[in-house]
Amino acid sequence: MASLGDTGTIRARNTGTEALAGKVSAQRRLGWIGIAVAVIALAGLIAVPFFVYPVFIMKVLCFALFAVAFNLLLGYVGLLSFGHAAFFGGAAYFTAHAAKVWGWEPLSAILLGAAGAGLMGLIIGALAIRRQGIYFAMVTLALSQMVFFIFLQAPFTHGEDGIQGVPRGHLLGFIDLGQPLNMYYFVLAVFVAGFFAVWRIVNSPFGHVLKAIRENENRAISLGYRVERYKLGAFVMSAAIAGLAGSTKALVFQIATLTDVAWQMSGEVVLMTLLGGMGTIFGPAVGAALVVTMQNYFATSDIPVTVIIGVIFILCVLLFRRGIVGEAIRLMKR
Repeated sequence: MASLGDTGTIRARNTGTEALAGKVSAQRRLGWIGIAVAVIALAGLIAVPFFVYPVFIMKVLCFALFAVAFNLLLGYVGLLSFGHAAFFGGAAYFTAHAAKVWGWEPLSAILLGAAGAGLMGLIIGALAIRRQGIYFAMVTLALSQMVFFIFLQAPFTHGEDGIQGVPRGHLLGFIDLGQPLNMYYFVLAVFVAGFFAVWRIVNSPFGHVLKAIRENENRAISLGYRVERYKLGAFVMSAAIAGLAGSTKALVFQIATLTDVAWQMSGEVVLMTLLGGMGTIFGPAVGAALVVTMQNYFATSDIPVTVIIGVIFILCVLLFRRGIVGEAIRLMKR
């Protein structure tokens, strides 16, 4: 016959098992909802250029990929970089130079830009990753400013004029990217590939270690993980995918300028990520779409667009601390 103590232990175990089962069920439900949202969003993106100006949607996709790449570092590792504009804008310069001066095919030029951004991420990350918190953010900001002045002075960037008239060329030699719809679906394919890469990284064993480092770095060290290598790996991947976004943007707008490599661009991607929801897979894309849309539609407003965005950001921070998607997920978990 079980004693009162044994009965209490059994009840506690049953309660814990039920709570775990409920948590697993909620995670599965969220997973199915995420798949449904992704399918609906992809169907919408395939159809949207027939109703909305394609260049605007391409701009949204480029910045959404940039924000998703940035979120890989901030949302899943907990590292706030103020230097990601160096990878976004640097890759734009590499791609623009390869396509215009060397006459490279568009896909090769974009891959060169992403590889160049990854190499820059390796160098900057190796220097910055040894610091944490505000010191890490300041080191990345300082190094990105050095990159800015290098691009300002380097002859191949043409200084403040930038590289203009970048040809879109023919994808694989026969698909004319000068046609708006061809260019749009190419940009959509790049976005889906980059988005899937980030999703795969986050849900891999490597991604689980990154999240463990974010939650408790000391415990991860005590378990034998070499956290600096994991953080550097995440930094390089984030830089390369950010470079993929910058390279694509250079072909869309056929120009690479200092605007893309300036520190304001680093601040803008932080804003997009926080508005949409840091640490969520869809949040940064939603934040980027919101910011780019406001910049586009309020550009002719009497009130400066930066003031409008600033007010919305303050409201979101006060009312939706987890960001738009983060709050939606919290409500669905109830």
